[in-house]
Amino acid sequence: QVQLVESGGGLVQAGGSLRLSCTASGSIFSIAAMGWYRQAPGKQRDLVATITSGLSTNYADSVKGRFTISRDNNKNTVYLQMNSLRPEDTAVYYCNADVRRWDGRSYDYWGQGTQVTVSS
Repeated sequence: QVQLVESGGGLVQAGGSLRLSCTASGSIFSIAAMGWYRQAPGKQRDLVATITSGLSTNYADSVKGRFTISRDNNKNTVYLQMNSLRPEDTAVYYCNADVRRWDGRSYDYWGQGTQVTVSS
């Protein structure tokens, strides 16, 4: 099938930076869009940023100007550069991909998540 693997999470002080990576592998023909979502304990999973194959981007208002999403289409990898981190950014960050498989079917896939903790 298709698997997404995230990396780059960790513990950082407020004002610091982290760079998350997510690589998709498996029966992939193309990926129309990839994105990052986050979920804090007891909260809903919310959109952080998305990027299409044509490099159009969309950001949550809370991260605009601080986070940058990018992708390498040839490597099926999406990145999230997070700067000026705040304690309220603390969450598990999940990678998402809208994948068209070689069998012609399209599905949304999710990674297992990577923990980001921002201390004050």
